[in-house]
Parts: sequence; C-alpha cells; structure tokens
Amino acid sequence: MTIALHPARIWSADDGVRAGLSVLVDGNHIAKVSPRTELTADEHINLAGATLLPGLMDIHSHLFLHPYNETPWDDQVLKEAEAYRTVRAVNHARDTLGAGFTTLRDLGTEGAGYADVALRRAIAEGLTPGPRLFVAGPAIVATGSYGPARRNFRPDCCFPQGAEEASGIDQIVRAVRHQAAHGADWIKLYADYRAGPNGETVPTFSIDEMRAAADMAHSLGRPVASHATSDEGMRRSVLAGVDTIEHGYGGSAATFALMHLKKIAYLPTLMAVKSISLYRGDYKPGGDASPRMAEAANAFRLAREAQVTIGCGSDVGVFAHGTNLDELIAMRKLGMSNAEALAAATAINAAILRRPNDLGRIREGFLADLIAVDGDPLADLEALRQPRFVMADGRIFGR
Repeated sequence: MTIALHPARIWSADDGVRAGLSVLVDGNHIAKVSPRTELTADEHINLAGATLLPGLMDIHSHLFLHPYNETPWDDQVLKEAEAYRTVRAVNHARDTLGAGFTTLRDLGTEGAGYADVALRRAIAEGLTPGPRLFVAGPAIVATGSYGPARRNFRPDCCFPQGAEEASGIDQIVRAVRHQAAHGADWIKLYADYRAGPNGETVPTFSIDEMRAAADMAHSLGRPVASHATSDEGMRRSVLAGVDTIEHGYGGSAATFALMHLKKIAYLPTLMAVKSISLYRGDYKPGGDASPRMAEAANAFRLAREAQVTIGCGSDVGVFAHGTNLDELIAMRKLGMSNAEALAAATAINAAILRRPNDLGRIREGFLADLIAVDGDPLADLEALRQPRFVMADGRIFGR
C-alpha cells in the first residue's frame, strides 16, 4: 500500500526547510519526495499547515524503569517482577511513540534480563506499538560495584543485580559474548560508579579490561557505550576504544578534546541530573541549578567547545517516558540552536547508531519514520510537544 503525505513544509538535517513537497511512502520506505502533482497513491493524507520531520530519536533510554520519585531504583529491581516491568515497558514504548520519538537505544534493562530483546521483536512484528529499538540487554558492571549495593543489606543475602557482573579480562570478554549471543545490539559498560569507600564515584574497570571488552564487542559487530561520569572513567573509556560516552558530567577539556580526536560521540543526559536533583530537593523549577546540574552544563559546554559529536540521549526512565523532548529543550538552553538540537535527535543520532543511510532524514529510500507537527519547530521546539501525526516503520500510530 502506498500513502502520500502532504505537509506545508518538510524539514530534514542538511536539507533544511523545503516547501511545496509531498512524501510518498511505499510499505515501510520513503519512495519519493516531490511536488504533490507528481504523486499517485492508494491513500492521501492532508497535513495542511504542518511541518513534516524525521521521527525523533532518544539514544539513552531505559524502558524498563519508571521515575524514581514513584518507586526507588532498588525497589524496582528487587520488588517488581520481570513480567510486571515488561508490561510497564510496553506502555512506556507506546507513550514514547506518541510523543514523536520513533527510535530508542535502550541502554540496560536494570535487572530485567533480556526482556528488551523480546520487546524489540514485538514492536518490529507489529504486536505492540513502539519506537524502533536498539538494545543493550543487562549491561556489564564490575563485580560488587553496582546496585543494589551489597553494603546496604545483610552479607548473607543473595539478590538480583541491576546488570551482569564481571571481573578480569576473561570474565568481561565472556560477558560481552554472552550478551551479544542473547541479542544485544550494543554492549554497555560501566567505566565508573559509586563504589568508593564513602559511595563516591570511582573507576571500576581497568583500561585493559575495558579494551578487551571493546575489542571483542567490535569483533562481534557491536558498538560499545560507556557509562562514565568521572573524568578518569571517561579517559579510560576513550583509551579503551568505546564508541559513545554517556553522561560525562565530570569531563575535562582535555578529555573532551581526546574524544573529538578519537571520534567518540557524547550523550549528555541533562534531564537525568535535573530530575534527580529535583527528587532530592536540590533543585526547584525556575530556581538556581543544583551543583550537579551546573557540572553537567559545564561538561556540555566543554564538549561543544571541543567539537565533540553530541547526540540526543536523555536517560528517560529516570524521568517520565513520553517527555523525552525536554532533553532537546535543555540542550537548546545551554547554547544549541533549534536546528542543532533537531539534528542531534535525528541525523546525528542515526550516524551514532551506524544507520546514516536509512534513518534520520526524509529522503528517498530511507525508512518511513516520520512525524508532523503544527507550527515551526525551528522557531520553537515546543511545537514538537504534541505531534499531529506519527508514522513508525510505515505504520501510522493511533489509527
């Protein structure tokens, strides 16, 4: 079946705004972008006054988490069954798609095993609506470094962890192979975490361990994402050869310069630190930034000054699913133009995902992940808040 979409204007990174063009979708691909008079289709959809854009992407997400001010992270991991969390994740995926985000990279199920692999399949087969998923399975942490923290419980307790533990080169390589075999698209490593004597953030893997993991992941065709909030964790990640660094709040100018040199992308997750500051009472809306928010803002500016590739990754799950747009708005407030923020959430994210040739733009041959909004998002990103039309993989959401 062919569907012709007739908006007032089209926006796509590098191509800018184009007026007077329509888009023909054939199956799940864009077949043609041309004046309306040149198109014939089985169905025509009039999007008068609207801007048609590529579907948005958030490539640091956690569909199997919900906001910590609803249920603390420990309680979600320890008290919510995997089946229960999967039902929640199905709803989160639907809410995300309804908000115009047609692609997510889910960076860890946080104790829900490989349920993300099953959800990816269910969405791809059309069993439930949701964004196109790239998944990381459980993620990999150094033994004893992650949560739920053992020091908070009886020493003879045995309970689930939020990620797969490994120690030493042999174990971390085995964990990479294990996760790839179970369907992970990406391998996520925790380069640092709150494992210091007083709960402070310290590096948790050696450079040799991380390099071995990255080498094996790349051998298996999987890119590597590194959780790193400290400068030393980031530095070790860069030297190990990871593909993206997540958070990076403590990054120095020298480390961001090294990231630029090594072509390692940055996902700043500004909304995660803002949300946690809000939950802890360190920040009130409209008030001064918390110390952690100020640190994150400084890292963002340093990354821009170093010309690091910056994508849109929010850490949604820490805050409410379906409000992913807030990350773009946070990036704009820290100096990005609206066009730069839109590019980060479309074409740049597609390149980070290694899919620059079929995702993130409105071009012939690309996959039909499209949204339409009233107004002009280049003038006001809030125009993206309530999409008028959403299509994912050629399927119209909500029909």
